[in-house]
Amino acid sequence: MSDVECKMKLTEIISIIESFAPLSYQDSYDNTGLAVGDINTEVSAVLLCIDVTESIIDEAIQLGANLVISHHPAIFQPLHRITGTSHAERVLLSAISNKITLYSAHTNLDNVFEGVNQKICHKLGLIKTKILSPAQQSLRKLVTYVPLTFAETVRTALFNAGAGHIGGYDSCSFNVNGKGSYRAPEGSTPFTGEIGKLHFEDETRIETVFPAVLKTKIIKALLKVHPYEEVAYDIFPVENYFEMAGSGMIGDLNKPEDTLNFLNHVKAVFNCKMLRHSRPIQSTVKKVAVCGGSGSFLIQKAISAGADVFITGDVKYHQFFDINDQLMVVDIGHYESEQFTIEILYEILKKKLPNFAVHFSSTNTNPIYYL
Repeated sequence: MSDVECKMKLTEIISIIESFAPLSYQDSYDNTGLAVGDINTEVSAVLLCIDVTESIIDEAIQLGANLVISHHPAIFQPLHRITGTSHAERVLLSAISNKITLYSAHTNLDNVFEGVNQKICHKLGLIKTKILSPAQQSLRKLVTYVPLTFAETVRTALFNAGAGHIGGYDSCSFNVNGKGSYRAPEGSTPFTGEIGKLHFEDETRIETVFPAVLKTKIIKALLKVHPYEEVAYDIFPVENYFEMAGSGMIGDLNKPEDTLNFLNHVKAVFNCKMLRHSRPIQSTVKKVAVCGGSGSFLIQKAISAGADVFITGDVKYHQFFDINDQLMVVDIGHYESEQFTIEILYEILKKKLPNFAVHFSSTNTNPIYYL
């Protein structure tokens, strides 16, 4: 290990991960985040894994890592007691007794654009990728009123805070000039105008959209640079789809590929012992949809999006009938589809903490064996 020995605050590590994959993006059934440990812990090293098992805890101890970051949460179902009778209980007892902190980034990491599904697309060489089922009710619109001379300053601050993204475009806003009015009370310090007198100011009305998770950051940026003592602004919910977050992903191969060759390519990329798939319905594949983990709920979305093939895990027997020869579904396995998730976590952490000790687990936690 070439990393310089150093310790980091757990809060800083969590902040780095959640800035990339906010907890608010996790699905309602999930239990992502800090499961075991003191938020004020100093972390000496991190071990990255897909699942937390007793073997993973042993590996962390051997490496001197007091933080384990997994994809799947250590606590997924409610626990009524911790007596060591179940796998989850034994993991928790071992982690606590060895003072090892457990944190997970699960469906929040699935649902961000550069997350699990984009990683799958990169491994398959897909281009022109986009979210298969974009998130709804995840956007907000900010409207604020600014003196003409400060309009550019405020716009820049809002854009730097993450506002103004529409598809691949950034710095998007609508601006119109008009006159605002106010009367400053005794004891106030108005930007312009006199105390007790009605004042009219030439202003720019600025409208821009932003992800709901950035609301606090956006407001803070606005208030920091706006010259008024009392800043007028409105925030509205937006019903538009948010194309930068959601479930699954779809993209294109550079050129159509023979279906059998493509299946063999998938098998090799994900190191699958076997593939389960529906009947091939065409000789070549061009448009590919993917979803890491259990993604069969997206089969109809993949069909509607015109995918030739949909790659995921945990497809049930009767769901293969429901396809009705509208595309080919390939089940590569749950673990197999998510195995590269730890690469994302590694890249996130090393980008911000290049000298900090971050380890890939060498333990294969896939509970399914093939004969």
